Amino acid sequence: MYKHVALLVRQDGLTHDEFRERWLDGHAPLARDIEGVVRYHTVVPTDPEASEFDGIAELYFESLADLHDALGSPGSRDSDPTKEVAATAREDVDDFLAVDGRPRFIGEEVVQKDETGGDTDGLYKHSAFLVRKEGMSHGSFRDYWQTEHTPLARDIEGVVRYHTVYPTDPEAAEFDGVAELYFETLEELHDALGSPGSRDYDPTKEVAAKAREDVDNFLAVEERPRFIGRETVQLDETDAEGY
Repeated sequence: MYKHVALLVRQDGLTHDEFRERWLDGHAPLARDIEGVVRYHTVVPTDPEASEFDGIAELYFESLADLHDALGSPGSRDSDPTKEVAATAREDVDDFLAVDGRPRFIGEEVVQKDETGGDTDGLYKHSAFLVRKEGMSHGSFRDYWQTEHTPLARDIEGVVRYHTVYPTDPEAAEFDGVAELYFETLEELHDALGSPGSRDYDPTKEVAAKAREDVDNFLAVEERPRFIGRETVQLDETDAEGY
């Protein structure tokens, strides 16, 4: 499954509550109806004051061509004007988002672990937007991430679902990948991965501590944003298990 991940930053002058109302009540109904969208998630921060972004919007498509037709390519933010709803949604974001200040990511999602039956609604999610270490090629980064780190991350205490998302166009992507870890409770997430204001894992959690130590082998940790939030599934027209 291909997805477009938008890391949202509110316009100057808007409070987080004002932004959230405008996003969820005004924009989300438009985004749900964008041509080609088969699944749509919104993720709101559990601690807005400590969060690096005001929210995350994730739009899923069955093909990369459908995604590009609706939302543009990795190097462009322009949607196809023949896609009426997508064009209306793109115009609408100018009313509440600082469009130039928020990154986006286009990638192919791989479900590495699932104990949820595909139902992520209401789960707590840690999204890490990965930047490779200086001097490492994207290919070397991806190989290490897949073969060395992912087996550790899958087994972090409390993780019930785990995705890796690989950029469809690494040269144009703003990140080298996205790692998404789901937990049933916020307490379990914090116990394993720390709070929104911290990048340290809880050393009392053995596998989480090993995973935190391992990221220094392939990631520029201080350069990659992360986001802790609660996910709402706004639309699902897929076979949810495994998407």
